[in-house]
Amino acid sequence: MRGLRAFLVLAAFFAFTVPLMPLQLLFLYTGSRYARTFPHWYHRQVCRIVGVRLTIEGRVARDHGVLLISNHVSWLDIPVLSAVAPISFVAKQEVASWPFVSWLAKLQRSVFVDRTRRTEVTAKANEILSRLQAGDHVVLFAEGTSSDGNSVVPFKTPLFAAVKPTGGEAQGANICVQTLALTYTKVHGLPLCRRGRPLIAWYGDMDLASHAWRLLALGPLDAHIRIGPPVPLDDFADRKELARYAEAQVRKDVSELLCGKRAAPATA
Repeated sequence: MRGLRAFLVLAAFFAFTVPLMPLQLLFLYTGSRYARTFPHWYHRQVCRIVGVRLTIEGRVARDHGVLLISNHVSWLDIPVLSAVAPISFVAKQEVASWPFVSWLAKLQRSVFVDRTRRTEVTAKANEILSRLQAGDHVVLFAEGTSSDGNSVVPFKTPLFAAVKPTGGEAQGANICVQTLALTYTKVHGLPLCRRGRPLIAWYGDMDLASHAWRLLALGPLDAHIRIGPPVPLDDFADRKELARYAEAQVRKDVSELLCGKRAAPATA
């Protein structure tokens, strides 16, 4: 029965996705404002197809360009985070060569960066900053890899160089930073324990296709996302300070979410 569920989910996904890809391509080609918002609607439907129920604390700032700094657990993070708000991703260069996945990433206006080449990171800085200054919401997976879902991998400060170079000029008040803490908490409504979370996580040298098949066969999932408050990017002196702040915030929020602790209510 689990294999049947995975087959039906995949069939529904492709039947829903393939006809919509030319529409998003048209939005991109014509410069339509829907090129930014349509993927958000699309991924909300994908989460329904896969059976992911979202619990979201906080909200993404709408009046600013936002650099969203997130932990990374699984390939499933892409539709889950995309269902939270209209966003794009900073992706590693290898993703641009993955069959089918690369098409989806490009349609969502992802920025591909070869992290092994410092000149490449520098060259992409202007693209990322211009997107943020134009009001886009861009997600950076600051760990540089995915985890087993039980903890947060130390953030890699070089990944922040594109948006906060050491000694760089102020970027202006129209860009802010928010953290995203993402956890997967339940399967079939039952809480996941420490041994169960790696079933959802995609990390190490796991094969993407076989992992996706096993994950889709598991059943309905619960994902819990906590969004931190917006902080002006110019409040951080350099990339290292930004990385320290983001890692501490994400690490704390992930730990609290895994323990089932809700965020403290905001005070006036």
